[in-house]
Amino acid sequence: MTTPVRSPCVSICALDENDVCVGCYRSGEEISRWGRYSDDERRAVLQKVAAREQDAMNFTPVKAD
Repeated sequence: MTTPVRSPCVSICALDENDVCVGCYRSGEEISRWGRYSDDERRAVLQKVAAREQDAMNFTPVKAD
């Protein structure tokens, strides 16, 4: 028996202007459907989460003069 894929939730639940959680980097839709996803679907979401998190870490805000 395999262990189910766990949620990446870190209990910082707030969606940004792009409907992505600032805590776990899932979209609002992904969060609401998580319980119905298969483990394969969850792994696919986690790949998207990793990419979003990486993009967020590479973000450099531009300061206005």
